[in-house]
Order: sequence, then structure tokens, then C-alpha cells
Amino acid sequence: MAKFVFDPTQLPVLGLAGEAPIAPARLTPAALRARFAQTLAWDAEVTSENREMAGEKLRRAAVLVPLVERPEGVTVLLTRRTDHLTSHAGQISFPGGGAEELDSSPIETALRETEEEIGLLRRHIEIIGVLPDYATISAYRVTPVVALVQPPFDLRPDPGEVAEAFEVPLAFLMDGLNHQRRVIDLPQGAGKRAFYTMPYEKYFIWGATAAMLRNLFHLLRA
Repeated sequence: MAKFVFDPTQLPVLGLAGEAPIAPARLTPAALRARFAQTLAWDAEVTSENREMAGEKLRRAAVLVPLVERPEGVTVLLTRRTDHLTSHAGQISFPGGGAEELDSSPIETALRETEEEIGLLRRHIEIIGVLPDYATISAYRVTPVVALVQPPFDLRPDPGEVAEAFEVPLAFLMDGLNHQRRVIDLPQGAGKRAFYTMPYEKYFIWGATAAMLRNLFHLLRA
């Protein structure tokens, strides 16, 4: 499918996912550790991107889903990509990127890329689990690696890739009333692509990042 560019903020909201928020007691560091230690049946979100990329040969990648242990509640550390990048410019994302030959696992990829992109050192990071792989339209199979992050820490965003790093309350992102459904008509009659958005203050979270957060939401609801 040919690459096309559109502004998701200009698309109408067709509806909300609408599920009840995750109870605060399930969003504490101890509860998050315990949940990832369990094996419970749950269904991952089936997205347009995953359907379109089924059967394609995809490059490996990994991102870190950093859950920061703040006194006022756990937050999610996200980045805004710089506007000059050729791919996903200006978008909100998790720190991460493509696997390299020397990476021993997706966890190693996520840790290495996080340190390179935002300067978050491994001594602050406690890996607690992984979410299902996510296939992107840019031909990557991304493994989301979930971690608790212990402050205080200093960040050093790479100015070539990251415009800024910021945090969003996990409770906001784990509320189905904040998950908006939108649809884009693809060019040349190629159909439609549905996706979720999670606007927060001046930040517009959408696409793969929102889809991975939806899977975290489903896992915590199970």
C-alpha cells in the first residue's frame, strides 16, 4: 500500500471505547507486578494494521512501556518525536526502535534503545512483563516491554530523535472513556483504517502507541 499522510486530529470522533476505568487499587506498582506474574486468559485488540500486515515479513523491534512510580500515582513515560524525521515525525511514542544483531532479546532492544533515545539508565528500570507483538504498517513487528521505573532519574533526550519526554497518569490511559475511535478513508478506494486516539492536554496519542496501551488496558481488566 502506498504511503500517505493525514492529520488524525482533524478526523471526527466516531465513538468511545467506553469501558469502565481500571480500579486505582489495580494500578499500584505492587498490583502491576502481581498482574504480570499471573497467567489469565484475555484477548488482544485486533487492529487494522495487524490485519493488513498478516503474513508479511516484518523487521523486529521493541519499545519500553515505562510505568513511573510517582507518589501521586503511576504515570506512563512517553516521547514526542522530532518534526524533521522521515518516519512518524512529531508523533507520540514509547522509547524504542529496531533490533540490532547483538541484541539478545526484545528486552535488550527496548533497554538499549531507551538509553540511546532518552538517556534513561537501566538501574532505574524493573522489567515486569511483555505485551503481545504489534505489527505496524511500516513493516515492523514490535514487542512492547513493560517496566516499572523508579525515580529520581535524569533524562537526556537525543535531539535528533526526541523533541521532548513527558508523563501521563496511568489512570487516565486506563479509562475506556478516554479511548476515542476514529476512521480514515484510505486513498484510491483502498478501504478504511480504524484506530484509537487518547488525547491528553496538548498531546495527541494515537496509532500504534494507543493500540499498545489498549492491550495493556485489556490485560489489566482480565
